[in-house]
Amino acid sequence: MTNLKLVLQTFYREYTNNTPKKLKIIDAYLLYVLLTGIIQFVYCCLVGTFPFNSFLSGFISCVSCFVLAVCLRLQVNPQNKNQFNGISPERGFADFIFAHIILHIVVMNFIG
Repeated sequence: MTNLKLVLQTFYREYTNNTPKKLKIIDAYLLYVLLTGIIQFVYCCLVGTFPFNSFLSGFISCVSCFVLAVCLRLQVNPQNKNQFNGISPERGFADFIFAHIILHIVVMNFIG
């Protein structure tokens, strides 16, 4: 048990010291979207899925937002700069916003 505690303390210390602020903000958004998806799934299991389109569109929206944010995090991360030649962090963020707009248009149409 002490090894696990030591690993978690080291991870937290390294994360707070070495992770840029932009990535921490994206990580907070990822945590928020993950928790929203979990809450929706638990609610579906406890209460039911009467308007199934609503549950499905909300859950798919959470999963898609998570995937888009992970892609943004990969593009913004300075350690991955050589893999994304010619793509600035601003362009990655603009692509992220554009994909979100398209995603939410599709989700709103799916709800009906």
